[in-house]
Amino acid sequence: MKPLTAKHIVWVKALIHGISLLFFANLVWLVLNNKFGADPVDGITHYTGIAALNTLMVTMFISPIARYAKQGLLIRCRRVVGLYSFFWATLHLLTYLALDLTFSFSLLGSEILSRPYLTVGAICWVILFALTVTSTSRIQRKMGAKWQKLHHYVYLALVLAPIHFYWSSKSELIEPSIYFLLAISLLAVRWKTLKRIVFRPALKRG
Repeated sequence: MKPLTAKHIVWVKALIHGISLLFFANLVWLVLNNKFGADPVDGITHYTGIAALNTLMVTMFISPIARYAKQGLLIRCRRVVGLYSFFWATLHLLTYLALDLTFSFSLLGSEILSRPYLTVGAICWVILFALTVTSTSRIQRKMGAKWQKLHHYVYLALVLAPIHFYWSSKSELIEPSIYFLLAISLLAVRWKTLKRIVFRPALKRG
């Protein structure tokens, strides 16, 4: 396979935008046509949550695919997919805040503190928010080595997101379990990186 060029990457990014906008348009169509059934709030919550989880998984798949396919420029697509993961996670949060809590921020705070699955979900959103606002080249240069350390928290979000899905599911266990296994597989592929992140600071302290 020939190496991808910068022009190819532009087209790949355009495809990512197109697919993402199609999924958003589909969400709007489902809402406007009452296709979420008797519990539309639950349907919208599930749709946006799965979209956030899927895009997070795709983001984490890009690096190993680029490495094994020897397509280094493919890494440039990681940021745009990550931004869509935050976009869907924010819609997921806003759905709960607007439709379940009628924009009661005080109630949102108490719910997050009292319900473990919401606590885990909130941690994931905060991580994605931090990664999003620090994802530009300018901020990367300003932060230096701290930027890489911050972005290592994506591994924590990768684990916590399926746990949030699992705990929030009332009866469905198979689908969350599949996502959890995918997350573990993605971490296993990065075992050397994770070992360096976890054990090197411990060795320095020792």
